[in-house]
Amino acid sequence: MKTILVTGGAGFIGSNFVYYMLDKYDDIQIINLDKLTYAGNVENLDGLKDNPAHEFIQGDICDMDIVKRLVPRADIIVNFAAETHVDRSILFAGDFIQTDIYGTFCLLEAAREHGIDKFVQISTDEVYGDAGDLPSRETDALMPRSPYAASKAGADRLAFSYWTTFDLPVIITRCSNNFGPFRYPEKLIPLFVTNAIDNNKLPVYGSGKNTRDWIFVDDHCEAIDRVIQAGDKYNGEVFNIGTGDEFSILEITDCILQHLNKPDALIKFVQDRLGHVKRHAVNTEKIQRELDWKPTLDFKHAMERTVQWYVDNEPWWRKIKEKQADYKQFIDEYYKER
Repeated sequence: MKTILVTGGAGFIGSNFVYYMLDKYDDIQIINLDKLTYAGNVENLDGLKDNPAHEFIQGDICDMDIVKRLVPRADIIVNFAAETHVDRSILFAGDFIQTDIYGTFCLLEAAREHGIDKFVQISTDEVYGDAGDLPSRETDALMPRSPYAASKAGADRLAFSYWTTFDLPVIITRCSNNFGPFRYPEKLIPLFVTNAIDNNKLPVYGSGKNTRDWIFVDDHCEAIDRVIQAGDKYNGEVFNIGTGDEFSILEITDCILQHLNKPDALIKFVQDRLGHVKRHAVNTEKIQRELDWKPTLDFKHAMERTVQWYVDNEPWWRKIKEKQADYKQFIDEYYKER
């Protein structure tokens, strides 16, 4: 039986990954380490309360004592733990440097000392900056345009350095924008869905024409699984993960409003984000060729499934939006001039 240490496993992608792996395999054990900051929600794991293959531990990847206690128990580490929101990084850059870079260092150092079969560093397509005319390839320069993107680029390259220097079996993934259940409602899709349900304005940055490659979270989880199963010949390598489905902010907004049967009058154009990237898109030829992976869920049905999840799980997000002080403080501060 393999034991996987999943960090950030009470967050959006991390919790979906834990469910995915435990649903698929009956011969794994998952140790789930999460600090439970504002975006980590233990309620995301309610469906695993009686699952003996899942062990949840509240703790910080920056706490070397906890990390060194857990890493020797693991065969594989998948590091989701990070501060992730571009807008928050503009206000609180130091938090991102601490968790995303120093926290990754703590994990890498413990993994180096104790030895593991594989270390999967979950990076992001944000590290490339603007994709320009062509989708970003794994070999493209990293040109991060926000403190969040820079912190992830630092962690990305730090993980690579532990392979080149210490021969630690590291693989790095850079995925495009995820959507699906359990997404913290400060992010675009859940913010707009929940605002629209309440007939509140949907704050569209600038012209709303900036585009992103969008992937349903389950497809991302499957891709990470393929990376875990990949042989040692891929150690030290990077895999882009995405769908090739690019949509603008306005197109996403229209999709949400149509599904909820809400009027376009809810759209409110606001001051653009600082350093806003015009286009994020990744070339996924490598992962399709080398690991035989490609997304399975089409965008339309995945979006319908996502929007409906927030409709059906109103108590989950309303508790955050109406009672969580951190959420309300950030929204009030960030959007007060918009």
